[in-house]
Formats: sequence, structure tokens, C-alpha cells
Amino acid sequence: MAWTLAQIEPHSTPSSCWVIIQNHVYDVTEFLAEHPGGAAIILKYAGRDATQVYEPIHPKDTLQKHLPSSKHLGPLDVTATSTLAQARDSQQKTKDELRVEAAKGNRPPLSRILSLADLEAVAKATIPHKAWSYYSSASDDEISFRENERAFSRFFFRARVLRAVSWCDPSTTILGYKSSLPVFVSGAALAKLAHPLGELNITRASGAASIIQMVSSNSSFSAPEIAAAALPSQVLFFQLYKHRNDAIAAQRVRDIENLGYKAIFLTVDAVVPSNRERDIRSPWELEDIETGVPPVYEEGPEAQDGSGLGTAGALIMNDDRDMTWEKTIPWLRSVTRLPIVLKGVQCVEDALLAAQAGVDGILLSNHGGRQLEYALPPMEVLYRLRKDHPEVFSKLEVYLDGGVRRGTDIIKALCLGAKAVGLGRPFLYAQGAYGEAGVTKLIRILEREMTTGMRLLGASTTHDLTPDLVERVDWQPQLRSKL
Repeated sequence: MAWTLAQIEPHSTPSSCWVIIQNHVYDVTEFLAEHPGGAAIILKYAGRDATQVYEPIHPKDTLQKHLPSSKHLGPLDVTATSTLAQARDSQQKTKDELRVEAAKGNRPPLSRILSLADLEAVAKATIPHKAWSYYSSASDDEISFRENERAFSRFFFRARVLRAVSWCDPSTTILGYKSSLPVFVSGAALAKLAHPLGELNITRASGAASIIQMVSSNSSFSAPEIAAAALPSQVLFFQLYKHRNDAIAAQRVRDIENLGYKAIFLTVDAVVPSNRERDIRSPWELEDIETGVPPVYEEGPEAQDGSGLGTAGALIMNDDRDMTWEKTIPWLRSVTRLPIVLKGVQCVEDALLAAQAGVDGILLSNHGGRQLEYALPPMEVLYRLRKDHPEVFSKLEVYLDGGVRRGTDIIKALCLGAKAVGLGRPFLYAQGAYGEAGVTKLIRILEREMTTGMRLLGASTTHDLTPDLVERVDWQPQLRSKL
């Protein structure tokens, strides 16, 4: 049957909760307790249209996967559909939407974008406040986030001269797959928050440039949609957040394998939500911007609104908190033939355990400073691993992400044994600011910086990047603020 708005509006309580999404009606009453973001956000839109808040953070197939078909109640009638369309057309834009609209009209041309910092600055000005808060947020006081980048400044080059470098090839292989640069897109969620095409911008630009994209479990487009947008020969990896239910997790892995993804990056550094205050504050800040009147404390009982998780925390509420070396790696091996990489190794001891476990690679990462505050910068972990246990690099491939912002950062990591580096936020910023063209620009910037740096270092291929070409120093240069 087709539903009228009058029939739907009464279903706005915890005991009977219906929502409208894309002109279809869904009964989500029984799902309230299971929703990772909590029931409050659903109840806020109970009995009415939730499309605008739902679409940027949910893949198209989410309702089909998580809501029984009996709860798919059917479409709106013609009158209701027309009423909602008119309401959307006449809806007054928020102050943040007006800001974004004006800023996008004043973006500098891509020809004037010289660095990843330039792309980030444009993104900060042009993407929605919620997107910026989620992408840029890090844990607690954001010290690990800043130190990830600053760690690269403790490593200086010992450049060699009088070497033939007119021909320079920065390409490599990652898990045996060719890549035009020793760079991949590290798993990052919810790209659609900043641009309607979200991850698809990254997929298309990565395919054209022949670099590899690692797709997040929490992408705002589904794994099938992203795979469909890729070139036939394009390589995609998958970042797996393991569900606490092994059967659900195993089915996810099988689905990914059937879609043609080439490796599983098991995330091991995000077993619980962290304290990302910038992200948590975002809804309050938007409310204050809109009203112009921030609330003040009043004596008496005060409601504890929200879960305190922010956008990020809700994404991992159902993940497995009891993964172990003894149980989880053998389990994953039993359900897939794909290469397995551990994403989120943060110390030398666990790198050694990974080698013993027989995984195919490790990604040294502290989740971009978004999880444990004061986790060591991945560049420092890489240095310690190279210095104390160089044999590990012959047993598995080692990658690094966190703080990489220049071609010289990539070169330093490769000199110390990394096979490739991942970047997350920069790709989100680039696609948010300029769409697919922004991602292409980012890749070209890194390619230019890398080939320039390699030539000045005396290296014509990535095989020439060896530990003797870098030196860790006990002093640091004075760094100016980049934004």
C-alpha cells in the first residue's frame, strides 16, 4: 500500500517508530536498541522524513542488509511525495549551507594548488562543518595527530650526488600488485559527508592514476557500489572492522572476496570508540551558529543529551573487542584466501608477533592520532623496527600511515623499509574540496614531489631508497604553521 503523511506521523515514539527515507516508509522500532549511534538520533526523525540526515552516512544497501523485509512498509502516496518535494524545495538553507555555497564559489583554481596543505585549507573553507569536524578530529588533545606529522622532521637525508637520475621511476608493487606510486588510499569513512559522490571520486581518480584504494567498512557508498565504479583492472583493498558476531564477519569477508577485492586489512587499533572532542562538539556548534544564542547553565537537573560518541564512535559499536593473536588470525585465514594485513600495529613487539602469525603485511598506524592518545608516531615505530629487527622486512610487507603530507615523507619511509605509505585525510579533503579533480591533483602533487626528491637524493627507482640515505637527528627544525 501507499502511505499518507497523516498515517505515518503518529508513529513517533519508542514503542512505534517509523521513518521516511527516499519516499519509502520503514518500521525501525525493533532496530532502535541495535542502532550503533543510539536510539535518540532515530527518534528525532520518527514519524517524518529522515532522508537528508540518513543519506550522507549510510550506503544505499544499509536498510536491505539490516532491516527485515517485513519492516519495509512501502512507498509514500503521490500526495505525500509531492508534499515532501515541495517542503525540500522551499526549505531555508542553514547558515552553514550558505557559508559552504559562498566558499565553493570562491575556490582558487587547481592550477594554484601547490601542496596537500593548500588542498586542506580549501577543504576547511568549503566543506560542511560536520564533515570538517569528523575528518579533522583526533583523540583527546590531538597530540598524537600532530606528532605523527612532526615525526618526519626528525629524519634528514644523506643525499648522494653524481648519480644518473634523468630517468626516475617512483612505481612499486604492493602485495604483488603494481602501483604507479608507493602510495595508497588508507581506509577512511564517510567521504559523502563532504561531497555527494564521496568515495567514488577517490575510486575513479585512483584508477586513472593506477594507485590502490583501501575501502573502509564504513564508507558512505557500499563495497559493491565502489567496486562497480572501479576500472576492470583496478585493484581495491578492503579495510575490515570485524563484527563481534563471527558469522556476520565471515559473510562480510566472503562478500568482499566475491566482489573482487584483493586484500583484507584487518583493523586492530579501534576496538572501542575514542574521545574525539572536535567531532562530539560539532552538533552543538552547528546549533549555536544557527541560533546565535549558545545555551547557558541553569541550576537544577540537567539532561545528559547524546551518547558522547560523535559521528565516529557510533561506527564501531558492534565491533569485536576480544580479538586475539591466537584466535582471530587463524579464524580470518579460515574464511578467506586473500592476503591479510594488520592495520594498526603500534610497536615493534606486535610487529614481531605479526611476522610469527604469518600475515602478509602490517600497516604501522595509530589511526591518524584518532584512537589512543600518546601512541607513538608510526615513523618512529618504523625506525625502531628497522634498527632493531631488520629481518622482519623480509618476512612481510611493512606499510605506514599517519602524518604523511609531502613526497619527502614518503621517501623517508621507503628508505627505512616501508613498501608504501597510506594517506587518509588528504584524500577526503581533496575530494571534498574539488571532487574527482581534487584527488587527481593530490596524486600529481605527490608524484611531482617524490620524483623531485628522489632525483635530488640520488635515487632513480624505489629500490635505490635504502637506510643509509636517512639519518635520525636529536634536533628539529622550526616548523611554521601550515594552516
